[in-house]
Amino acid sequence: MDKQFLIVICGPTASGKTALAADIAKELDGEVVSADSMQIYKGLDIAVAKPTEEEMKDVPHHLIDFLDPKESFSVADYVALAKAKTAEIAARKKQPVVAGGTGLYISSLVDNVTFDQDCGSDPQYRARLERLAEEKGNAYLLEQLKKVDPETAAALHPNNLKRVIRALEVYKLSGRTMTEQRINSRREPSIYRPCMMMIDYDRKTLYDRIDRRVDMMLEKGLVREARDFFSLKDSSTAAQAIGYKELKPYIDGEEPLESCVERLKRETRRYAKRQLTWFHKDERIYRIPADESTKYEEILRKAKNYIKTCRNSG
Repeated sequence: MDKQFLIVICGPTASGKTALAADIAKELDGEVVSADSMQIYKGLDIAVAKPTEEEMKDVPHHLIDFLDPKESFSVADYVALAKAKTAEIAARKKQPVVAGGTGLYISSLVDNVTFDQDCGSDPQYRARLERLAEEKGNAYLLEQLKKVDPETAAALHPNNLKRVIRALEVYKLSGRTMTEQRINSRREPSIYRPCMMMIDYDRKTLYDRIDRRVDMMLEKGLVREARDFFSLKDSSTAAQAIGYKELKPYIDGEEPLESCVERLKRETRRYAKRQLTWFHKDERIYRIPADESTKYEEILRKAKNYIKTCRNSG
């Protein structure tokens, strides 16, 4: 059976994945499948940089804005949905383009990982971890996870509290880390012939792009969006999104907006650094070097040339 040719546009936040994926899909008569663990939720728009209609450029986008924030969603859930969606797109003779910054989603999909994490749950332990997060902060729990499972910790933002707690819970109940479970998972041969790439900005340029994007989010109404979510009865998922938790002290009248914004920029830069660490480990990913002076047209040209190379090598 011929493997499905799959284009993957990955990379850290603010690196330009959305625009590149939309342009590639438009040129190749394709459709975009998101690989973002927060864009799946309804109502989280500005904070998670959900693509606007204009940014989608009339290209169909999938696995965005479909899940209620109160619903749980696992990596296994993502792989199942993304596999079905890429198959459906290919069956319509369109080109699937996976785009996102959640490395665990992307590698699990591309490598066709079958998860075996049905080790049950421990509500008391989860409640204890949630209390610890409230008392000492989400970053404290992520540090605890880093001690036992650094690879999974590297893929998570501290605000992704549900997944941090689940990873600690899996380790407590099974005695194995999520990383070990992934390695030992039953692996079927991959159904894909992946063509993976990322825009690899130098660190200073990437951080400047992050700072500018946070400023743009604020102009679009990020504070209002965060305030609306924290007013909900169940805002646990809202607290996971970068941009909400950092602004809460301002919303509660405890800190000035300026200090909260600086914290938001700092936390986003840290998250981008962890994303870079994850993606740089995967030698299959073609890195398109870029800096402040690089024209987008040059990035797009290199991406299209690499896709041609991938196709011809198959």
